[in-house]
Amino acid sequence: MPDVLEQLGRIWAIIPDARLVGGAVRDLLRGQAVADIDLACPTPPDAVMAMLKAAGIKVVPTGLAHGTVTAVIDRRPFEITTLRRDEETDGRHATVAWTQDWREDAARRDFTINAMSCDSAGVVHDYFGGQADLAAGRVRFVGDARLRITEDALRILRFFRFQARYGRGQPDAQAIDAMTALAALIDRLSVERIWSELRRILTGPEVVRTLVQMQACGVLAHVLPEGCAIPRLGRLLACGAPDEPVLRLAALVAGDEREVARRLKLSRAEGGALARARGGPVPSPGLGGAAMLRLLADHAARDLIWRTWLRQADALGQPDAGWDALRRQLAHTQPPVFPLNGGDVMGAGCPPGAVVGQVLGQVRRWWLQEGCAPDHAACVARLRAVLAEGAARAT
Repeated sequence: MPDVLEQLGRIWAIIPDARLVGGAVRDLLRGQAVADIDLACPTPPDAVMAMLKAAGIKVVPTGLAHGTVTAVIDRRPFEITTLRRDEETDGRHATVAWTQDWREDAARRDFTINAMSCDSAGVVHDYFGGQADLAAGRVRFVGDARLRITEDALRILRFFRFQARYGRGQPDAQAIDAMTALAALIDRLSVERIWSELRRILTGPEVVRTLVQMQACGVLAHVLPEGCAIPRLGRLLACGAPDEPVLRLAALVAGDEREVARRLKLSRAEGGALARARGGPVPSPGLGGAAMLRLLADHAARDLIWRTWLRQADALGQPDAGWDALRRQLAHTQPPVFPLNGGDVMGAGCPPGAVVGQVLGQVRRWWLQEGCAPDHAACVARLRAVLAEGAARAT
């Protein structure tokens, strides 16, 4: 991390009263790698931009309305946000004003473990007991839990994500009471924000325990009103399935996956993967080579592998070396490619039109029945035979 420290040193030389804030402080205290480095300072954003530009540092006005600019040093971004206080909130958005009071800025953050700051001398400023909570494995809202949630209902889902990662023992009672009372506020959030948090929960630690806690608070019913199958997801995890959020969602959802994809506005790729994971043929251990090739000719290997994970989970999630061997075989088998196309059909004398597709389909079905083994020459021979049979029937 020497290069990062050097880059931070450049920023501190320009803005000496800037401090590290949020997750960077939390992770440094835990001795963990820091992914994103965010800073805060009491200087207004336009002045911050001017100071950085004068020092020859590239600066991007990434969120001026919220006081945030991004300094880019050696292609590494550093977000710098002016200290703020909330003037008005509606549960989703906040109107902010600048302040020079570090405690006032910290008071608007969600959890005590995220409300600490660290200056250039390495001194941690902790106004709400975040260090003690981090050491004890407590996730607590800053101040009144209900107020924090009414400011932004997404903090309900963030609480469970942080509790899974940093919490130990039972969740904070005040937080549980507040989230239970205000769970319906989740309905006011954009589904994109909901899915962003849910996918992190699904791929984080303590997934099943977290979902059970969300269900007990009435939160999960607002996140996935189509219904949930938490035990099934638990069996999937017990099988050792990969931490793919869409695969885990496929196991968790009890209702129509297409409705879930539509309501959560999953990307086309995510929605398609969800639908394919829950629909289509499922290979079984001991599948022969020809049968596997036929499946791979029509289905992507990943889709088939995901279906085997879900089928194994449905079979009480018992580990089975046969499933693992099958997945390895699926992953390492080259998918066969049908050797012909429409040009081959017309080149053999078939006139253009719908009949081209019909003939091509007929030859492809034969190719599949033969275990996808016939090469181009064999398929052309079969094509000519099909065309000859058709001509004979027409006379």
